[in-house]
Amino acid sequence: MSSKKSFTVEYDFQASPQLLFQYLSTPSGLSEWFADNVNSRGELFTFIWDDSEESALLLQKKNNDKVKFQWQNEEDEEEDYYFEFRIQVDEITKDVSLIVTDFAEEDELEESKMLWDNLISDLKQVLGVS
Repeated sequence: MSSKKSFTVEYDFQASPQLLFQYLSTPSGLSEWFADNVNSRGELFTFIWDDSEESALLLQKKNNDKVKFQWQNEEDEEEDYYFEFRIQVDEITKDVSLIVTDFAEEDELEESKMLWDNLISDLKQVLGVS
């Protein structure tokens, strides 16, 4: 069994935390940039891409601050793995950052970071920010 490693990537945003949070925490917001379609039943979110479907449990949601999901897989060892969006606002400059935490196999780390770069680029395009 290979274990996944946690990694964190940070992105600057020219958007309000409130607006950004809507795109990170709601099915309609997530379906704009993260997946082709997103449905939710309570705390269970279903992410749909082309011909694949993944479910994730909403573990934490703190308004305008963070959202944490845990993938729901058949494999028990996956329980420790999650992905999290955290919005950070600099107290002095009021700059907004989005911090993404995820897990990947060591040999897929760079590929996973590139995937997030592309996803966040899509999110920025949807928000109309650079």
